[in-house]
Amino acid sequence: MSHVGVGPRAVMRSVAFLTAGVLAVPALAGCTSEDPSGKPLAERDVAAAARTSVSDGGTLRWAVDSVPDTLNAFQSDADATTTRVAQAVLPSMFRMDETGSPVRNPDYLESAEVVDTEPKQVVVYKLNQQAVWSDGREIGAADFAAQWRALSGKDSAYWTARNAGYDRIEKIERGASDLEVKVTFSRPYADWKALFTPLYPKDVTGTPDAFNDGARRALKVSAGPFAVKKVDTKGDQVVLTGNPRWWGEPAKLDQIVLRAVPRDERVSELVAGKLDLAEIDPETADEVGLAAGPPRDAATGTPLMGPGGSPAAGAQGRSAAEALRSWAVANGSDEEAAEEEVLAREERREAEAKTRRRQQALSGFEVRKSLEPAYTQLALNGADGPLADERVRRAVARALDREKLAEAVLKPLGLPAEPVGSHLALSGQPAYADGSGALGEQNAKEARALLADAGWVPGGPVKKKDGEEAAGAEKDKKDEEEKDGKDEKKSEGDDDGTYIVGEDNKNTDGKNTDGKNTDGKNTDGRNEGDRNDDDGGGDDAKDGADRESGEKHSSGKNTAQGGAPGAYAPKGTAAPAGAAAAPLAKDGKALTLRFVLPSGPGSETLRTVADRITDMLKEIGIGTEVSKVPDESYFKDHIAAGEYDLALYSWPASAFPATDARPIYAKPVPAADGSLNVAQNYTRVGTDQVDQLFDRAMTTLDQKEARGLLRKADSRIWAAAGSVPLYQRPQLVAARENLANAGAFGFETPVYEDMGFLKKGAHGSRPSAPASSSPSS
Repeated sequence: MSHVGVGPRAVMRSVAFLTAGVLAVPALAGCTSEDPSGKPLAERDVAAAARTSVSDGGTLRWAVDSVPDTLNAFQSDADATTTRVAQAVLPSMFRMDETGSPVRNPDYLESAEVVDTEPKQVVVYKLNQQAVWSDGREIGAADFAAQWRALSGKDSAYWTARNAGYDRIEKIERGASDLEVKVTFSRPYADWKALFTPLYPKDVTGTPDAFNDGARRALKVSAGPFAVKKVDTKGDQVVLTGNPRWWGEPAKLDQIVLRAVPRDERVSELVAGKLDLAEIDPETADEVGLAAGPPRDAATGTPLMGPGGSPAAGAQGRSAAEALRSWAVANGSDEEAAEEEVLAREERREAEAKTRRRQQALSGFEVRKSLEPAYTQLALNGADGPLADERVRRAVARALDREKLAEAVLKPLGLPAEPVGSHLALSGQPAYADGSGALGEQNAKEARALLADAGWVPGGPVKKKDGEEAAGAEKDKKDEEEKDGKDEKKSEGDDDGTYIVGEDNKNTDGKNTDGKNTDGKNTDGRNEGDRNDDDGGGDDAKDGADRESGEKHSSGKNTAQGGAPGAYAPKGTAAPAGAAAAPLAKDGKALTLRFVLPSGPGSETLRTVADRITDMLKEIGIGTEVSKVPDESYFKDHIAAGEYDLALYSWPASAFPATDARPIYAKPVPAADGSLNVAQNYTRVGTDQVDQLFDRAMTTLDQKEARGLLRKADSRIWAAAGSVPLYQRPQLVAARENLANAGAFGFETPVYEDMGFLKKGAHGSRPSAPASSSPSS
């Protein structure tokens, strides 16, 4: 199951995709004369081939998650399949390139540029003179104007999911010729290239009735290389056929059939020969890869190899000794044991034959892999509870080793295992820069100091339930009173040179040394917010020796935490790394966070990541209460409803973050009915400064200035710690070996007319291996 918050770009920020104080934005990590946006971490993997190498004809059977409820991408129930159909059958003024940047689509546009900025911003589109709708009518200003009126937000009769950008248009008119469209904006709009993609015919957008109902199950008029033949809800498929009026390069395929197939059933459909292309999970990718044989480059350590880079063991995995023992039992004197073993041997033979048939069926497929234009994050609900305190959120974020989490997901797949450094863009996109320095590096010691400053301390009193003894300090006090008079308390001078691992927080002078010195301030002498005045790393900028190093405070006591209480070690010995700290409590309540996760078969990766996060939080004394919920209710009833403390879900990357990311990070505001309007800010964490930076980035037409504003906004989002980007999602696709120009697309918009099956003897071009690199230091 793909937990990319909501659907495609057109609706992903729709309604239905603690103030940090004065923050000095740190110098961005890695900001030198080099472009901080970097390069995409992985190439697309589509078996690219020239059109001359691709046969004419054939049907591509492509697995999707669902048959869409609507073909109108601007309605709230549009989904990823809606987007896929729109890309194949409707005009798009701009498409995404390999870096996730918008580029002009020459099939529809000869040019598009800002021709005036004063007194108003004016954009002139010059259309391809061959561009026509499937009914023969030219694409023109009337279509642009009808879509603007439908999406402007001025007429509530249109059931639209969003109006971002369209609400800034003042008028649309014909230009110097029928092929020119002149768009005048009432307010400057930097993301104007986001508009009119896709573009619907005026037949769909001209009236509320047509917009609301006319394009839900059919598109009678289209203008792409393909057209919608039928939406078959009973057969769970959408059938696309070639558009005879298409003026561009003709489609190589006769048909594309988008079949709704659940993720956990796709491998069976591949085996049955009913699919040609399907996004799959890592387990299925492993099986497909094994059937196809060793990977192209055994040195990559891909998931298609066993430990040490050798081919993984077969399904039966029986050694020669086991086989010999089985033969001996089957032919032995114990008739009952022999009969059982004969039956077991027959069952094994049948299973082996089934496995061979399955592997034979999958041998014609290969796994194409890249990184999806989306990232997975840990969301921290700041509406109420412990996470309403920014110090606690920052402590949770500082406890996470994001590099290890990225490696856990991506390294076994042979994909680059670098943590995502921005909330607003991905590596290679123009707006990307690593802004995580505003939060600081992973540091359990400083995380504990933040928690202590917020009043959460080890051994704090926990209110007892009926029939239970008090926990924490209350119980310690009772034990001390009982012990008083039996044993004389040792003075500090009587210290025997040992300490108890896990009780390092106890100081002989009675003061808490966890993260504070004797004057009660943070050990680095600064407030947490002041850490952002330098490179954002604070003490992390040191060689790291003091992180969990057992560094002594002024009391002379070792402050490293972890280990099993009662284990003795020489004084000065550091506690074992990764050991759990004593649970924290405050006002009689333990610090326990509800961690909500989906329970479906496609969510194993999220649950693995959650397990590791849980362990990391244990190291700073935070407990978690894991709640696994059905996939269908995970987002609606828990994430959107705010019924969680911690959660894992994903956001798609956008080429237009000033427009698309603002609803995700905007400060929630009270609605007219008294409720809180969070838009898509499901963490309920936002600041006025972030909102102002988004607004400025959205209105400046200077791209360099806009990128700088977005990077400042990202730094402030990091500092508020409402969400923590973890890793770019893997994109694994099973494809027939002879299928060209389709697979793991990465950032790029698919070119549907070039997809097809290779001619005999032809080969598609694939990366030797997806670029793999170690996480940045």
